[in-house]
Amino acid sequence: MAFRAGDTVFIVESNRFIREAEVRSCSGGMYLVKFKDNSGGIKLKEHRLFVSKEDAEASIPKAKPKYRSPYE
Repeated sequence: MAFRAGDTVFIVESNRFIREAEVRSCSGGMYLVKFKDNSGGIKLKEHRLFVSKEDAEASIPKAKPKYRSPYE
């Protein structure tokens, strides 16, 4: 899906945090987004952008259960 300038997107930061941002521009498959909660921004590829918060949450890897010894 191609995003346009002014679209609201969600990104996953550090595989834990979901942040809301606004697309400012696109050039060569890289999107310049500005965070809505502060004045920061970042350039990302399209596969890192999500349309909804639910889509972003679904992309976060789930923690695998750790192996427990039967002797514990």
